[in-house]
Amino acid sequence: MRIDLHTHSTASDGTQSPAEVIRSASEAGLDVVALTDHDSTRGWAAAEEAARSLGIAVVPGIEISCAIRNISVHLLAYLHDPSDAALLSESEHARASRTTRARRMVELLAQDYPITWADVQAQVVDDTTLGRPHIADALVARGIVRDRNEAFVDLLHSRGAYHVPHYAPDPVTAVRLVRAAGGVPILAHPFAEQRGRVVDDADIEAMIQAGLAGLEVDHRDHDPAARRHAADLAQAWGVLATGSSDYHGAGKDNRLGENLTEPVVLEQIEDQATGPITVIRS
Repeated sequence: MRIDLHTHSTASDGTQSPAEVIRSASEAGLDVVALTDHDSTRGWAAAEEAARSLGIAVVPGIEISCAIRNISVHLLAYLHDPSDAALLSESEHARASRTTRARRMVELLAQDYPITWADVQAQVVDDTTLGRPHIADALVARGIVRDRNEAFVDLLHSRGAYHVPHYAPDPVTAVRLVRAAGGVPILAHPFAEQRGRVVDDADIEAMIQAGLAGLEVDHRDHDPAARRHAADLAQAWGVLATGSSDYHGAGKDNRLGENLTEPVVLEQIEDQATGPITVIRS
């Protein structure tokens, strides 16, 4: 069984609709795929409809934007109740703050480059969680950079001159909220140092004490040493180890199924979920 537990659609910063992501996952030979858009569950219904027609299983999820000591932390949550008031409030707060942040970044970029807010809006569909990748797409459309990757090397890097932070909950708080909503929290790409500063082991241990279920070990942004360290921590602390693509369609080089999660790990995720949401199977 081939399982990929981290993908994005146009509900956030992917380039394919939720249905297209599911179709691409089926064509890539996956048996199970998770849809985990940034701070949004708006793609779940379309993904479910596509999954039932294609005979592929879908794990409803979300990627929550968190921060600690100005370090960006991404928390994957699986099978949580999307109507849970406390978690929904935090996600919507972060989502709105992303838009405010993006506008300010465009204002800063516009001082040096020919880009406008309208250029960015042209890159998104209705009700999308807006983020830096959409600014990157606008920069590409304007011919300022060749692709998203080039945009993030300098102009949109978290340590760059145009970076603006956005609201994000503390990851320990987010872990507790996910558990309270019946979901299962997994820390995404914890040691992806090329993205910026990363949390230390003590931070991860605090998350585990709060209810973190596991670590995303096998990820394109983890070099071999990072994978070994993440796997060692997962084993030492007795938590789950997952693998995934972090697929964004044409938005990133990541390919569906390039890293996979063991079936027994998915079973444990399902066993830990306590809310009304289950894996969608045809």
